[in-house]
Formats: sequence, C-alpha cells, structure tokens
Amino acid sequence: MTAGKKTLNEEEQKELLGILEARFNNNPHRHEQINWLDLLNKLEDKAEKLWSLNEMEKTGGEPDVIGYDSETGEYIFCDCSKESPKGRRSVCYDEAALEARRKHKPDNSALQMAQEMGIEILTRDQYEQLQTLEEFDTKSSSWIKTPKSIRDLGGALFCDRRYNTVFVYHNGAESYYASRGFRGILKV
Repeated sequence: MTAGKKTLNEEEQKELLGILEARFNNNPHRHEQINWLDLLNKLEDKAEKLWSLNEMEKTGGEPDVIGYDSETGEYIFCDCSKESPKGRRSVCYDEAALEARRKHKPDNSALQMAQEMGIEILTRDQYEQLQTLEEFDTKSSSWIKTPKSIRDLGGALFCDRRYNTVFVYHNGAESYYASRGFRGILKV
C-alpha cells in the first residue's frame, strides 16, 4: 500500500484482482447476471474501492460481488467468508460502547473498523439477503446496523444462522466475543 494513501500499488492490485476473479468464477450463484469483464473495468477505475476490498480480504472477509444496483450503476460486494471474518472479531459495537468499558476493552469497535476500511456494516435486510445465497455464520455471529432507538438504550443487534434459520439477537453494545465480528458491504 502506498504510504498515507488508500491505494494499492500495481503488484497489489494485480494480486487482489486475481483473487477476486478466481472467487467470482468459483461462485457463479452469487452473481448470475454479472459479467466479470464489465466488473473488472469498473474496478480498475476505483483505486480507493480496491483498497477497501483489499482490507476486506486481509481481515478474512473473502469479498465477492453479490449484486448490481441498476439505479446507481454500482456493483455490490459483500464479505462471503463462511464465518464472520476472523480479523474483525472480538470487537464491541461502536466507539461509545468501547469508551463505556471500564476493564478488558477490545482493541476496536465494529463501526470504527468499518469506517477505517471504507465499508458499511450490513443492515438486517442485507444480512438476510446474503443468507439467501448460502449459509453463513453457522458457528459465529455478526454485528449488524442497530436502530438508534435500540442503541440509545445501550443495546446492539447481531445475527447468525442456526437450525436453517437466520436469527436476530440483542446484546449490550459494549459486549464482545471471540466468535462475533461483522460483515461489510461495499458499492463500486
């Protein structure tokens, strides 16, 4: 990565694009109506988005394209790792939760990490839509965007998949677990 800038050098771009192309070709059910060359042309013009995709990859997210927004002309990437990305686990929900912890603070929060990576944390609807493609988080769980009304009361939401069903739960926003991380979404 170029120092101070959110860009990848030529070699890093080539390596990342190779990984994304292989994942794209190995998982056609995630993007049946999308052509790789069209996507590649879009990616090559978006240096900062490539940097964010690389951050998703480095933290274990295994990003893949899962849709296309015809209104905005953007491709939608999401973390498609079977379990919540390992490099994004053991984090509380947000900065306020991190500051509220008196002891045993985690290193970061889900919302702060997502912001630093240039991605968005999934909403409940996005999480449920992702689960229609494959089964994810059968052994882990992922924080999701929490409505302000719940967050103002100290809570935060997370999801997982058990018994062939997607469940939405609540926890104190300051909690963190080794098996809970977050999934991100990025529009390119």
